[in-house]
Amino acid sequence: MKKDVFIHHRPQWKTHIGFVLAAVGSAIGLGNIWRFPYLCYKNGGGAFLIPYFIALFVVGIPLMILEIGLGHKMRGSAPASFASISKKWEWLGWWQVIFVMFGIVLYYSVVISWCFNFFFYSFNLSWGADPNAFFFQKFLVVSKGPFDLGDLRTPILFCLLLVWLCNWVIVFSGVQKGLERANKIFMPLLILLTLIIVVWSIKLPGAREGIAVYLKPDFSRLKDIKVWMDAFSQIFFTLSLGFGIMIAYASYLPKRSEIVRDSFIISIFNCLFSLLAGFGVFSILGYMVHSTSKGFSEVVDQSIGLAFVAYPKAISMLPAFQRGFGLIFFGILVIAGLSSAISILEAFTSAIIDKFHYSRKLVVSVLSVAGFLGGIIFTTQAGIYWLDIVDHFLTQYGLVLAAIFECVILGWFYKAAKLREHINHYSRWNLNKWWWDSSVKVITPVVLISLLASSLIEEFSKPYGDYPWLAIVVIGRDWLIYTLFFAVIVASHAWKIEPKNRMLSLE
Repeated sequence: MKKDVFIHHRPQWKTHIGFVLAAVGSAIGLGNIWRFPYLCYKNGGGAFLIPYFIALFVVGIPLMILEIGLGHKMRGSAPASFASISKKWEWLGWWQVIFVMFGIVLYYSVVISWCFNFFFYSFNLSWGADPNAFFFQKFLVVSKGPFDLGDLRTPILFCLLLVWLCNWVIVFSGVQKGLERANKIFMPLLILLTLIIVVWSIKLPGAREGIAVYLKPDFSRLKDIKVWMDAFSQIFFTLSLGFGIMIAYASYLPKRSEIVRDSFIISIFNCLFSLLAGFGVFSILGYMVHSTSKGFSEVVDQSIGLAFVAYPKAISMLPAFQRGFGLIFFGILVIAGLSSAISILEAFTSAIIDKFHYSRKLVVSVLSVAGFLGGIIFTTQAGIYWLDIVDHFLTQYGLVLAAIFECVILGWFYKAAKLREHINHYSRWNLNKWWWDSSVKVITPVVLISLLASSLIEEFSKPYGDYPWLAIVVIGRDWLIYTLFFAVIVASHAWKIEPKNRMLSLE
């Protein structure tokens, strides 16, 4: 039997639970709290859970196993893992970590800074009687369009600095002392605070009606293909798949690891947390409806509006402990955001260290400064426009395209059977050949291609968000193209130690 001997030191998780909590922390993000509940409400309530959990088992978990299995086998970051298969695929690993590091985390950190601001605003309920006007006119001071940058919003800028300071401290400290230790604090605290919010809010008048609206099944909606598309899309994005994160995290596992079992635990826990968070969100919205005699359609908002407009308004209407409720809710958002942001920073840090062997402290410091400077554009008065456009193109096209290539390369060129044999060799839970191979090679690529086609059809029918085409091209499309260009450039550079030489195969 062959044994893998490593020719250079690689950090490892100190404990198994440390890895699981870090992976769960990466998966659980802001979207779990404000996007999933809204999708559930919009797409048939409890009926939406049927396509959602089908998507979890048909696409989400198989792709999670694929990425964790790849990182575990190749013992490297996304670029190192793809380069170990063949140098011609290395660009894909770099594209994943580059557009996530120099795209997604730049604006994501700004949204976390909003959460920090609103955490501080909760001490005296600064948003007042009209949170909508406060958020858009006083806090963001939104300009007339994406090219009207206006001034920097200093409250956002200062909190952005705080976010990157937190990112830097945690990732700078390494895998065990930084990532593992932080997530051992973050995740239990996140769960505890979420439970407090849920238990607190379900006792409010109108909470039962709110939960009924959230989960009351409308099975007729299952005939709508868009409901199924939303379910598969949400599963893909909520699990941090296609980011290169799970590949890097898995590379720090010991050889004897429960890859399949852990993939199930991480994926299912993430989805159950989303479901739990929805109880808190809709209980408080139910109370708001009860107190104002308005309809749910008038108080429920999607995405950013739910977190920074609808929820603050509901908090202000609570009969008591408004400040405490606000502190807990926005504290939850800050923790969920930070646990995801540090995982993105780690994925890129791991890639740079693997290829160039620079010190972790240098890499993390440079990246943190670059991340802060790169995020400044999103702190301007036009920041919300830039955030919306960049987020749309990187998630709807970048992540989906990267995941399609990932499935095709690993499923067809490298052969899914090779990876399955490795996973089964080290795991007590063996992969079912038919279920996993068919998902990786056929079902997941077909689903992702369908999502991509759907986005393209909508794109050509009318400009995204009714933005000017120039803004869409310059901000969105070009951001995606430039990150791909830089990925190819970095991939062309020589390795300090060639990927295939990182492991020596001995009898």
